[in-house]
Amino acid sequence: MDFLTFKTFLSIEVLIIFYYLGAVVLPVFVWSLSSWVMQKYKIADFVNQHKKRLTDQPFYKSRRTKMILLFVWLFLFLELCWRMLFEFLIAYMQMRDALLKITL
Repeated sequence: MDFLTFKTFLSIEVLIIFYYLGAVVLPVFVWSLSSWVMQKYKIADFVNQHKKRLTDQPFYKSRRTKMILLFVWLFLFLELCWRMLFEFLIAYMQMRDALLKITL
């Protein structure tokens, strides 16, 4: 009954499990969402129409490298934000536990 009235919170171990689940599932979800958006709005067709013009440019390889680096950077940023969110939640739980020990 304490769990239903929020007198008892989820444990830190449960948050850690959800963190690792999200760290694996979140990139897959973002990848599938971006693929769905590209298909829905026909972005791939637009890119294929202009691909010849893009590949004829002398800096195509460096542009491709920049896009890969941007993707890696955004992926790491997303994972970092996810980690910081769970660190905040775990710190909150630890502070709450410490304050309850002091008052009891």
